[in-house]
Amino acid sequence: MTSYILTDLDGTLLRSDATLSPASKQVMTQAIEAGAIIGYATARSYISSNRAVGAIPWKHPLVLYNGAMLIDPLTQQVIDGAWLEREITNEIVAIGQTYGLTPLLFALDSDDQEKVFHERLSRTGDLAFYASRPNDPRFTELEQLTCPETCRTLIITYIGYLEELESLEAHIRGQYGNRVCIHIMKDNYIHNHYFLEFSHPDANKKEGARKWASYVGCKPEQLTVFGDNLNDIGLFEAAGARVAVANAHPALAAMATHHTQSNNDDGVAQFIVELMDSAARRETI
Repeated sequence: MTSYILTDLDGTLLRSDATLSPASKQVMTQAIEAGAIIGYATARSYISSNRAVGAIPWKHPLVLYNGAMLIDPLTQQVIDGAWLEREITNEIVAIGQTYGLTPLLFALDSDDQEKVFHERLSRTGDLAFYASRPNDPRFTELEQLTCPETCRTLIITYIGYLEELESLEAHIRGQYGNRVCIHIMKDNYIHNHYFLEFSHPDANKKEGARKWASYVGCKPEQLTVFGDNLNDIGLFEAAGARVAVANAHPALAAMATHHTQSNNDDGVAQFIVELMDSAARRETI
């Protein structure tokens, strides 16, 4: 029986220092080579996620930008996505500026190349994010941030302290309602900072998981998913088997059908070993 697995990266498959352990690399590689259908669903871009977990020979679609884009890792071609309207994008950027905030604008250009448009970076969170991605070709500074006519918006990301982001979140939620998908969550790596993200209503891990299931040929209820944070709630809502790592947010842990060790103890890898062993035993009966 084929296993269909979709895992989050940061705080789940990756350790707290954003690295992939040798044990997890080995288990994931062996499972894929044994025929398991495995991908990941992450808030990261393809460039950033590939730097972190590219040592694993991914064969099946990957869900990026919290569900805003799916990519084929073998061809590196964009195969699906949900883009926020350019007009709404520019309106949100303008509203943010009234709060003294300017975002990072993640987009695809006309050649499906990833871009990160921004004004001159000066805030602590933005500078830390930029520094964590050295020599990243996506970053493009603009004198005044707007979404270029030739581009499609993936995510608008504000990085800051919770108290300065909450007012902007409330404003956008009140003005746009369900016309925009909104995520706000604590960052795993920048001390005391949060990410506030706006995207197309279908750019979420729930819809991303459903699309992924369609591409690999399974029903969503056949999925086993792994997660740790609030942006994984949609991922859990879409799947049949929901596995929370020991370090998961309490709200996500409460939704889980299974629990495993923490991200620093190779919890995902341990569960996959047990899953594969169980499947092998059933096939011999």
